[in-house]
Amino acid sequence: MWKKYITPSSPQEVVEILSNNKKARIVAGGTDLVLEIERGMTEAETLIDISRLPLNRITLDENGTLHLGALVTHNNVAGSKLLREHAYPLVRACWEVGANQIRNRATVAGNIITASPANDTITPLMALGASVTLLSTEGERTVSLDDFYLGVRKTVMRDDEMLVDISFPALDENQRGTFIKLGLRKAQAISIINVSIVLNLNLSAISSASITLGAVAPTIIHAKNAEEYLIGKELNDEIIAEAARLAMAEATPISDIRGSAEYRKEMVRVLTKRGLKSLLDGTEQDDFPLDPVLLSNEKEAVNQQSVHQEGNPIITTINGEEYIIEGGQDKTLLAVLRDEVGLMGTKEGCGEGECGACTVDLDGKAVMSCLVPAPRAHGAEITTIEGIADSKLEKLHPVQEAFIHEGAVQCGYCTPGFVISASKLLEEKPEPTRNEIEQAIAGNLCRCTGYYKIVSAIEKASEA
Repeated sequence: MWKKYITPSSPQEVVEILSNNKKARIVAGGTDLVLEIERGMTEAETLIDISRLPLNRITLDENGTLHLGALVTHNNVAGSKLLREHAYPLVRACWEVGANQIRNRATVAGNIITASPANDTITPLMALGASVTLLSTEGERTVSLDDFYLGVRKTVMRDDEMLVDISFPALDENQRGTFIKLGLRKAQAISIINVSIVLNLNLSAISSASITLGAVAPTIIHAKNAEEYLIGKELNDEIIAEAARLAMAEATPISDIRGSAEYRKEMVRVLTKRGLKSLLDGTEQDDFPLDPVLLSNEKEAVNQQSVHQEGNPIITTINGEEYIIEGGQDKTLLAVLRDEVGLMGTKEGCGEGECGACTVDLDGKAVMSCLVPAPRAHGAEITTIEGIADSKLEKLHPVQEAFIHEGAVQCGYCTPGFVISASKLLEEKPEPTRNEIEQAIAGNLCRCTGYYKIVSAIEKASEA
């Protein structure tokens, strides 16, 4: 793992460290990077944690350009009314990434930089005409996403650069767009393919069109023939069918464990057709929640400039009690909670952010503790399963009571994660609908109960 962990005070300090240390890597959400380090895919002796810098702003400037800071998370986007009005394809894509515990940490900038052709947010951003601003000790440069990618996980970004801004024109009243993803399940699924569409419907006829395809080539691509075909035409079933066929013809996917090349090509046609039809009918947002569950009452992160390595203690607050942790600077938060602090309630299931058994509350957000570097806990407030009951009154949390009475606990391994997710849901929405309960636990897997008793328990807890 890493040897040194630095919490900087500014972006300028970040790029100065990068310029002087070839084995330093920036960590924000860490949902990709921590796994890459553990698997030996990335060598990083020094981690630069930028997660406390004030870079999570979403703004619209006087020129009609939207700006996303480097720390804007997927859930920041999913919950933004400004972006829902002016960049719906991106909102939809962010909502379909992982589950809430991932979206609360994972940043859009990180998704862009990882540069996988299956990454969901790149497709809508490219359709929206986005650019990124890169900072180094030499200054800033702005690069269009169309020019940013060189191949699978390859970009023009230099090792000494930091992405500090994502910008794109806001959609106006004549423009409509959508994003459609095909995965093997509804949550926690990598795209088999994804499609993003943005149309300018000027007096019914299309004056501009952007159709981008993910997971069908080494990089995200434009379906250029389909885009050109739509210009000047009025949408109808025949035009939609031909545009979808042209998009399919431009896809050059591979076969892998998630789907064959032939299947992917056919689904490009199907999803492009569905997307265009939804824009014709005005139904593209009908199945998107008006107020999505985020499992977050995010607190302002206090920027505590620090360096952590062997010998530097992590000072943190867990379940309302201050801890000074002498070891574990090179571990994950999950490992430190269990090995150094002795709080064994938080479980390790998959160890890679897939199962939700390790869910904890970190600074007001439900997160997967297996993907959080332990030094991020320095100066933070953490709540684990051991801390949600009312210890003064010796009374269990309503969710815990309901899990017992409804028989929602069987083997019990997944239960701590479910209870934390459910308690965060009731903080956010004291009277959740069944659909909102399902949104809240989409990142938690159970092999025993079939979920019916778990959902019932959360419903009972909300009544209490």
